[in-house]
Amino acid sequence: MQLKKLSAGFGAEAGDFGAAFQEIWDAFFAAQVLVFRGLRLTAGQFLEFARRFGRPEPHVIEQFHHPELADILILSNRRQDGEPVGLADAGTYFHTDYSYLEVPARCTMLYSIEVPKQGGDTLFADQYAAYDGLPEAMKRRIEGLVALHHYGNRDDLDKSSRTVASVLSEEQEGKLTWVRHRVVRRHPVTGRKALYAVSGSSFGIEGMPKDEALGLLDELRRQATQDKYQLRLKYGVGDLVIWDNASLLHSATLTDPEDPRTLWRITVKEERKT
Repeated sequence: MQLKKLSAGFGAEAGDFGAAFQEIWDAFFAAQVLVFRGLRLTAGQFLEFARRFGRPEPHVIEQFHHPELADILILSNRRQDGEPVGLADAGTYFHTDYSYLEVPARCTMLYSIEVPKQGGDTLFADQYAAYDGLPEAMKRRIEGLVALHHYGNRDDLDKSSRTVASVLSEEQEGKLTWVRHRVVRRHPVTGRKALYAVSGSSFGIEGMPKDEALGLLDELRRQATQDKYQLRLKYGVGDLVIWDNASLLHSATLTDPEDPRTLWRITVKEERKT
């Protein structure tokens, strides 16, 4: 399968969506972000492809599930009869999908249906490189630490903000609880160490005073989201993007609410907690 690098560090554009799946699997985990351009997929075809990577997990915000296939979440700023048809401002801060669940996400896929005139990009930050770039003293300090995670954006809890985590109903909030993940996590497929969800859902560190924990997490977030670790991905209509949640942070970029944007999203969970 022919691959075109998207940056010097990570990311690749693949030229053959019909390649043998083992080739796609290997290319994905090597690149961390894998892009197929200009496809024409039905919702069923999109879901069938996603299932080859593992078990999809429907998002807790069920009102924006695809009407026929609940494993697909609709991301859109369009409205119909005055009501939103999808999540308009989803994940506009650096985070890792489903890090607020006990068994987190393996990969997330976006299929682009409608592209805005400006914005609507996704920023990715390489957490292998961010970990490798830490001083040895910091690596020793954080080895074995366990972060406490919950749904939300640690840096913005204002429900009226466009960069808050997508607001849940009281019933949806009741389905979620606190979970634990290592700050330095060994990737379940590649075996490489990476910082894990140090931005977004991590609100504390087990056994550490709150102020100290937040100070450490904020220091790690600044390390993890440096420009030198980032890749900006622009979408075209029909693009399918897959990213590795165990080795990346990602953030959507804001768009003009009047500039239409629509995507389908599927998130596949890991097979077991590691």
